Amino acid sequence: MARAAVRRGRSPGHGRAQASGRGRGRGWGRADDGAALGPYRGARRFLRALPPLVIAGGVAYDLLTPPMYTAAPLLPVAPLVAAPFFSTLTTLLTGIAAVLASTGLLFFHKQTNIVLSITETLTVVTVSALAVLISRVVQRSGERLASARVIAEAAQRAVLPEPAERICGLRIAARYEAAQAGAFIGGDLFAVQDTPHGVRLVVGDVRGKGMDAVEAVAVVIGAFREAAEQEATLAGVAARLERALAREGERRDDLDAFEGFTTAVLAEFPGAGEKPRGTWGPGGCAGLVRVINRGHPEPLLLYADGGLLPLRPSEPALPLGLGDVAEWPDRADETPYPPGATLLFYTDGLSEARDAHGVFYDPAERLTGRIFPGPEELLDALVADVRRHTGGATTDDMALLAVGRPGAGEPERRRTMPVVPADGPSDRSSIGPSIGPSGRASDGPSNGPSEGS
Repeated sequence: MARAAVRRGRSPGHGRAQASGRGRGRGWGRADDGAALGPYRGARRFLRALPPLVIAGGVAYDLLTPPMYTAAPLLPVAPLVAAPFFSTLTTLLTGIAAVLASTGLLFFHKQTNIVLSITETLTVVTVSALAVLISRVVQRSGERLASARVIAEAAQRAVLPEPAERICGLRIAARYEAAQAGAFIGGDLFAVQDTPHGVRLVVGDVRGKGMDAVEAVAVVIGAFREAAEQEATLAGVAARLERALAREGERRDDLDAFEGFTTAVLAEFPGAGEKPRGTWGPGGCAGLVRVINRGHPEPLLLYADGGLLPLRPSEPALPLGLGDVAEWPDRADETPYPPGATLLFYTDGLSEARDAHGVFYDPAERLTGRIFPGPEELLDALVADVRRHTGGATTDDMALLAVGRPGAGEPERRRTMPVVPADGPSDRSSIGPSIGPSGRASDGPSNGPSEGS
């Protein structure tokens, strides 16, 4: 007796999940795969378990229902679902299992309609073969994508190297968190350099993504490293960066092709002048900080007692690369930088991170009143907090740079080269709850921004 098409139950829909891994291999920018997948992790696990469930469910449906109902259309779904998530061999085995299940059901029901039996079997075989082909194409595409990603990551690491752990006694920590798992290709940048004029740094965000953004980052950082050594003032460094972007735009004869503009914040921790480079001591390179902000999110100064002060610019300024729109003199704002304080620089990937309700992440609000042992612990806690806020899914890259001044009781440091511990950091304390009486920005030392040159 010929059986009709399925009358009960529905063929499962086709779901997709994004899958990629963070393969950056760097301690200062490493991210957890599970946290990166965020809300997609549960869906991915379900889809990976779906092929055997479809076959088992189809067989059970066929055996437990009258002969007029059949689960034949469900069986080819199993290899199709397996194709994007499993290897080619696993997809092939899933297809073979579906064919065997279909054939076994035909014998169990003692199917006498030869034409229908052959049609059902050929359908499962054809769809399984197609699933194997799809799996092979997906696998090759993934290999090519992985190769391209490795090349892009190598290019970006070449222009965005890991900063030294200590420079002129200052403790440095950095993170680069890509918006998508496995991606490390974006326009966020940072660089720290010990110069004859003190420690100088830049944190910025080039408009755009991909290799064009990486090239723009290379131009900005290259110009910064040269200007930081040669220019006597921080304003001179900003002017050199402006000219470098203008030259590159003229060379390409298309400013938009060169990502158009770069938001940036430049900071300087003046040296003592009489002391050699890399020296930490009274009157050394961290008594105050000078900041020039060119359209970038404001840095946050975290005090040792939990107070917090946003370093807002005294005068607003356009991003770098827009010098043809308007001209103005860059003005550096000076702020006292007491022992035990930490300066946090970040890109808009942090301040524009949203939760499920569209609420932006406010780093000043989330960090006020909290105390951290050092810059590394600050960034660890910050990254974890952002992931909790967004549920693990972000839409923009996030670059973080924290600069900490040792407290009065810490020993003098003269090392300026990167410090790479053999067994990882050994002095990591757990981050405790907010403590101290100063849970407000105004509770820190009285050191609001003062105008300087």
